[in-house]
Amino acid sequence: MFEQTFKNIDDILHKDAGCGSELDYVEQTSWVLFLKYLDDLEKDKATAAELTGKSYTPIIDKEYQWNVWAAPKIATGGTEGDKTGKLDYHKALTGDDLSDFVNIKLFPYLKKFKTDAESADTIEYKIGEIFSELKNRIQSGYNLREVINRIDELHFRTHAEKHEMSHLYEDKIKNMGNAGRNGGEYYTPRPLIKTIVKVVAPEIGQKIYDGAVGSAGFLCEAFEYLKSSKPVSTLSTKDYETLQKSTFYGKEKKSLAYIIGTMNMILHGVEAPNIIHTNTLAENLADIQEKDRYDVVLANPPFGGKERAEVQQNFPIKTGETASLFLQHFIKILKAGGKAGVVIKNTFLSNTDNASVSLRKLLLENCNLHTVLDLPGGTFTGAGVKTVVLFFEKGSSTRKVWFYQLNLDRNLGKTNALSEKDLEEFVELQKKWASAGADPSVCPELETPNSWILDVRSLSGAEGYDLSAKNPNKKAESALRQPAEILEEMKALDKESAEILNSILKLI
Repeated sequence: MFEQTFKNIDDILHKDAGCGSELDYVEQTSWVLFLKYLDDLEKDKATAAELTGKSYTPIIDKEYQWNVWAAPKIATGGTEGDKTGKLDYHKALTGDDLSDFVNIKLFPYLKKFKTDAESADTIEYKIGEIFSELKNRIQSGYNLREVINRIDELHFRTHAEKHEMSHLYEDKIKNMGNAGRNGGEYYTPRPLIKTIVKVVAPEIGQKIYDGAVGSAGFLCEAFEYLKSSKPVSTLSTKDYETLQKSTFYGKEKKSLAYIIGTMNMILHGVEAPNIIHTNTLAENLADIQEKDRYDVVLANPPFGGKERAEVQQNFPIKTGETASLFLQHFIKILKAGGKAGVVIKNTFLSNTDNASVSLRKLLLENCNLHTVLDLPGGTFTGAGVKTVVLFFEKGSSTRKVWFYQLNLDRNLGKTNALSEKDLEEFVELQKKWASAGADPSVCPELETPNSWILDVRSLSGAEGYDLSAKNPNKKAESALRQPAEILEEMKALDKESAEILNSILKLI
């Protein structure tokens, strides 16, 4: 039901003059969806309060509640609480009346929540922050009425409904990434994120951070991983509170990505995500104190971005390359003993410019870069670059790096995406590498046709700390054949083709 509803909404928005792309479809669906989700959340909280004999004060004033302005229902039996579930078309706003209410009254009202909230870690603050960034782009009030009617059909009351909704929202983000000029900016493949989270293996009680949060895929998957890290019966009330309030942190520069990331986390079950709308790189590294640091960093910083000179002044290693600045930020903001999994362009491993060499030196000397996952082209739809994942721990220098080159027997693309099964061997071998304590003699099977170990002590400054993924275990290419041999094979194939064609003609 949810999937068909999303398709119908896209069809409606496609007709609207204010929505010109998949990005607009996701943004506009998001704010309506959020208000319906909020209405169901309020109902759940009211029910829970009633069961314990307490009263519940709604977050939203009556005039702005979903069942008043968006989907008033027909009352039966003469009582306000007895509803048929059918829309009351006499009370439901539409056309210009609906557009005026949303633009002139509803959005300004919701925007005020940010200044009125007690603190930034409340859902009230998030409501205000989201609607401070948004505006209604659906120009036709009649189209907006149709969208509202479709979303009113959705429910978020049960765990199964919330689970399905969060996955379908992920699909919309994926489609948005595929539609954009740079898919990797909006969507990191979920099988890759899940693999990175498994390798980093965060624990409840640790603070997890993504300074380039995007659609919050890393934080959402870390939340799912931590929820399933213990039997449900052993998760205490304190564990749940920790996961809700003091585990997940993120920063995002772009308004649309910020909104979608926040919405994505809320749909996954984190009511008030600690995501801030800010330019992470505008923060001076010298200002980061111990209290600002995190136990875990999970991130995929933007590919190929360029930063202005004044932003570069915040970093000891000056470079315009956005990803290189982010990597400096991540190293600095990790606690001693902290762990990270960061996606970066594979050229980082071998670039010979001064900034790249200095950054590799910084990483190898300040962190244990224990694992590098080399990904095939096409992993990020639309990004057009090859990438690697750097897994490192802060606090000790690197001695040996285990490389794994993901070689698949197919080309990756929009219709043939990366799967978790593709990464099973990597995860299995990486666990052995971790338990071997960087001692290859303990686990000789770590050297395979796809994997090898680099002793960093073999690198010298003259080589620029070159970490390029040169697989020494790759099978040698078969020798070039003689022209006569190739011609003979071509003759045999021509003969075989002629015989097949003759057999087909006899059947006609």
